[in-house]
Amino acid sequence: MTRPIVKLPEAFRETTVGEEVAVMRLSDGDFFSLTGTARAIWELIDGQRDSAAIVAELGHRYAADATTLGTEVDRFVAELRQAGLLANA
Repeated sequence: MTRPIVKLPEAFRETTVGEEVAVMRLSDGDFFSLTGTARAIWELIDGQRDSAAIVAELGHRYAADATTLGTEVDRFVAELRQAGLLANA
């Protein structure tokens, strides 16, 4: 297992509204609307799972191959890191 992916709770606030998780970055008030697989990935980032564990769990939920899921998880995690919502690996 590689390093777990860790959120930076001091960098954001979040709330769930229906099927959406709204995340507000505290540094500038920007909002991120997470639905579908983005929401699932966000919720699976629990400080315990690494990318492979998240892909494995998503594989149980969605009909997609591991390569496609891995690419999407890596892309989204990189975006969250760039936004300052995750700890750097």
